[in-house]
Amino acid sequence: MKAPRTDRGRLLLALALAAAVTAFTATVPLLRDWFDLRVYYGTVDNWVHHGGRIYDYRVPGTTYGFTYPPFAAVAMRPMALFPLRVVIVVALLLNLAALAVIVRLLAGRSWRRHGWFGCALGACLLALFEPLRDTFSFGQVNLLLMALVLTDGWLLATGRGRRAGVGIGLAAAVKLTPALFIALLLLAGRRRAAAVATSVAVGVTALAALVAPDASRFYWTEAMWDTTRVGRLDYVSNQSLQGILARLGEPDRAWWAATVLLVLAVWAVRARRATAAGDWPAAIALTGLTACLISPITWVHHLVWLLPAFAVLVRAGHPRVAGALYAVLCTSVVWLWFDDASGVDGFLGGNTYTWITLGLLLWLPAGQLLGGRPTLALRTKATTPAPSPAAPAIAPVRGQPDPSSGTGAAAAGAASGPGRGLTRSASSEPTGSTCPAASKPQSSSSRASSYTAKPPPA
Repeated sequence: MKAPRTDRGRLLLALALAAAVTAFTATVPLLRDWFDLRVYYGTVDNWVHHGGRIYDYRVPGTTYGFTYPPFAAVAMRPMALFPLRVVIVVALLLNLAALAVIVRLLAGRSWRRHGWFGCALGACLLALFEPLRDTFSFGQVNLLLMALVLTDGWLLATGRGRRAGVGIGLAAAVKLTPALFIALLLLAGRRRAAAVATSVAVGVTALAALVAPDASRFYWTEAMWDTTRVGRLDYVSNQSLQGILARLGEPDRAWWAATVLLVLAVWAVRARRATAAGDWPAAIALTGLTACLISPITWVHHLVWLLPAFAVLVRAGHPRVAGALYAVLCTSVVWLWFDDASGVDGFLGGNTYTWITLGLLLWLPAGQLLGGRPTLALRTKATTPAPSPAAPAIAPVRGQPDPSSGTGAAAAGAASGPGRGLTRSASSEPTGSTCPAASKPQSSSSRASSYTAKPPPA
């Protein structure tokens, strides 16, 4: 099918696609009703206005509460100044802004080549991406953290490494998994950036300890080590290595520790090779993939960290591979095994997103850039001073496509559909429960969550 040649035809096609995507996202996928945002809001509101403790709060009618480090609650404290509806609107706008930054950093200025029509198609494709849909529907913070990390990556890729580290440090203080990017800085020999990131993370964590000492003490001594507070490990939304083992009925943590060490070894070799060649886009993509694999719980919405890997695939000349994998992540296919992930089909199909993440870690093109201009999106102006020898600019190998293809382009040609097995009624529950599953835990009458019923000690 050829694209319309006239502006009128393009406009009609873009409007038709936008209407179809809107109808699909409003009716077919599971709707989360801003559940995680309600957790954040209820926590800070109870803390500020009712003298409650951060980790004691539970969403009314559920057993689910706050699971992030104390600094996250401190950063979200301004929510208590506004009604929930205003907070929802602000969260939506912040996520849209963060997504715009992410696409800009991953795509660079190549989007201008495609004009408004290409941007409209890219927006439709992004709206179909299940991790992205869930991030918006839950009111999650994934995109904000990714924007912080990618901004540091851009600074490193464009010879501005002396300014890097703040974004990664803040992201690591809000959630623990982005701390792996500090390890990436150390692996790449960027000690200054690693020191900045560590100092920022420790500094804001210490600030949170001053503001909420009891909550900080409880989190770092108890809650952090209790994975049951986050959710059920065997829940199908947990697309991590631990999720696979849990669905296999393997409770021994030694197996999980062994697989984590193996994955970290692969990541260290590949990321080191990428940074040695100045290929920061690939290094960051590999680190995001690894963080998803080794985390005890990686809900589907955490897989927005696959977007940089799709951009790298397109840059390396594999748009069809990127499109095919992207299309799978638009289908919500893992939910076909929501009720029963046993057997060979459950092992293969119920862990589809984990297999894609693992495959990208092993085979993502990396370390192919050997000097020239930067590849992490924004190109510097002609008047920009030459980068220092410690952080050389980088260019693609001759014959490679422009690295600044966007994530929307990464999904070009990807067929997406409503995804089988999603004819259930819309639901507003999150991702897993530590309590025994009800007969229909995905229904609106019985919410499952990524949080726990275990209250903190008095």
